[in-house]
Amino acid sequence: MALQPTTDIQYLKGVGPKLASVLRRRGVSTVGDLIEWYPRAYEDRRAARNIASLEDGQVVSLEASVQAIRSMPLGKSHRRIYEVVLADSSGRIACKYFRVPYKGYFERFAVHERVRVAGKVTLYRGRLEFHHPDLQVVYDDDPATVDQLIPIYTETEGLSPAKLRKLLQAAIHELLVTTRPEDMLPGWFREKYGLMTRAEALKQIHKPPSAEAAEFTHYRSRAQRRIIFEEFFWMELHMARRRLGRRNEQAPPMPKPSGLAETLIARLPFRLTGAQLKVFKEIQNDLREDRPMHRLVQGDVGSGKTLVALLSSLVAKDNGFQSAMMVPTEILAEQHFKTAEKFLQPLGVNVACLTGDLNTRERDDVQARLAAGQIDLLIGTHALIEESVSFRQLGLAIIDEQHRFGVEQRMRLKKNISPHFLVMTATPIPRTLAMTVYGDLDVSVIDELPAGRSPIVTRRVFSSKRDPVFQFMHDQVIEGRQAYVIYPLVEESEKIDLKNAVTEFESIQKRFPDLRVGLLHGKMKSEEKDAVMNRFRIGEIQVLVSTTVIEVGVDVPNANLMIIEHAERFGLSQLHQLRGRVGRGAHKSYCVLILGYAISDEAIHRADVIAGTTDGFKIAEADLEIRGPGEFLGRRQSGLPGFKMANLVRDLPILQEARAAARELLERDPDLRQTGQKMIREMLDVQSKSIVG
Repeated sequence: MALQPTTDIQYLKGVGPKLASVLRRRGVSTVGDLIEWYPRAYEDRRAARNIASLEDGQVVSLEASVQAIRSMPLGKSHRRIYEVVLADSSGRIACKYFRVPYKGYFERFAVHERVRVAGKVTLYRGRLEFHHPDLQVVYDDDPATVDQLIPIYTETEGLSPAKLRKLLQAAIHELLVTTRPEDMLPGWFREKYGLMTRAEALKQIHKPPSAEAAEFTHYRSRAQRRIIFEEFFWMELHMARRRLGRRNEQAPPMPKPSGLAETLIARLPFRLTGAQLKVFKEIQNDLREDRPMHRLVQGDVGSGKTLVALLSSLVAKDNGFQSAMMVPTEILAEQHFKTAEKFLQPLGVNVACLTGDLNTRERDDVQARLAAGQIDLLIGTHALIEESVSFRQLGLAIIDEQHRFGVEQRMRLKKNISPHFLVMTATPIPRTLAMTVYGDLDVSVIDELPAGRSPIVTRRVFSSKRDPVFQFMHDQVIEGRQAYVIYPLVEESEKIDLKNAVTEFESIQKRFPDLRVGLLHGKMKSEEKDAVMNRFRIGEIQVLVSTTVIEVGVDVPNANLMIIEHAERFGLSQLHQLRGRVGRGAHKSYCVLILGYAISDEAIHRADVIAGTTDGFKIAEADLEIRGPGEFLGRRQSGLPGFKMANLVRDLPILQEARAAARELLERDPDLRQTGQKMIREMLDVQSKSIVG
């Protein structure tokens, strides 16, 4: 019986139960999965290199022999650095590992054994080294040893590169040569967009023609373009179909101009920025329609998104509808509630707050007033989407920090008729990523900060300068300011040698007995966290020692110093979010990034990016380039499918082409019923299940 893409991997020739288990751990369960295990790089063996020719920053592969294998302690910690020293006739180079790739990794090698090393050359303290390169023993029976352009795959314990290549060639022969499957994309479509067949693309990707070495190395080959286009196309088609489906949804139109909004704008003690006014106008235009608004508002920390959301709720009020604002934490719900009370209650707008810590009587009272239409704006956590919560006439749903809520949670705010949706995020997202992750949303950007926001002076230092940093903190607090000190861990860990919040809280208390120090972390109960934050907000606590639980937190204008220990453990956007907790008052503000020992050049680069700009969108672009889209937002939250070859930064032109193709196809044939598009419709249904949201 001929193999199919869905055939269990165990039934491929050369794979038994033991190897099948190894492959499944790698995420390869079917023969189709194996075919889509794409090379992570290509090595052109016509461009032979030796150790003496290496330069800083090169990504290279070369053959050498093992001279030594050793490990040494890393400072005073329990961790160890592992080192494999390689040599050829021109010189020696060390391969350093700050963590073990997997158990038994170094036991595979023997002194004087020939190996192939592939990785990035790094200049570290005046010497060229490899940090965490791929090391593979050179096997004489590996067909790759005689080829000129060799695909390099991510190494997996229990599966040699030679064996993997043999399995791939067997799968390709069975699936693509013998069976000759029908292409998922019809001929007219491939011709229009200049795409080769999928079968030919897969064959070339796993056995590339040497004449196209440069194209394959830089992901510019026609074969790679076909797969990249296809990965983007399924996602864009899914987004376009979801967007198209909303044309049939009904939402309450709100055509009446909002006198309440105009009154609030006139009463504000400051002027709205041009960006705020522009975004509010876009929202008003959406609300006039009888189709549901689905708009994302991006804005840096402190850009005034919340005020724009409150103005939008006034449009709903003036048109006879209620609004809901859903936020991820009870602390944030309380903060937004107090802000809304301050601005809206003088206008006669009824605001209420619903969170999990209300007692039964309080909850029943809120729900009764809500159902009777006596509450105009309800602010709360996920408690808003519980079955017992019933609005009399919900017209606008506002979701703050939307990436913390799943699409299913948001959609539970829908009842018989859809409300308009306004989703907000203070995590700046590069436009390339926003138009992909939120391809079914209209995107607005608040890219101005209100007047009066003080600039934040940011510095990065190493641990050796830690004492002067904390003395500076003491001096600032004595002058009347407040400070945050952030740690990556709650408690001490035997596995990771990092400072932690609990231990350092005690240490800071001991060193500065004249300061009032508080502790906040995610393991505390909600009421404990709220109590600590409230004490910090009113000034009873001068120094707040915390984990990243304050990343989305309250506004404390008197706090002007943010110290982040082990800043190398945080992503760029996370560091930027944390820094945004200060700089909210009239006082000069500071952020100090303290870097640990034995950190990578990449970690230093991240810290330099933060120190060099306060523009959240520039930081987000850098973060996307460094970490890639999956890690940038988190796989489960990002809305991204698991791209196996496509890269949003590198392949932006192909993404734009795939989007145009998807939208054009649906405009011509919304139900994909025309001849030649049956396979597209069937494949889209399969692909859509793998796309979050």
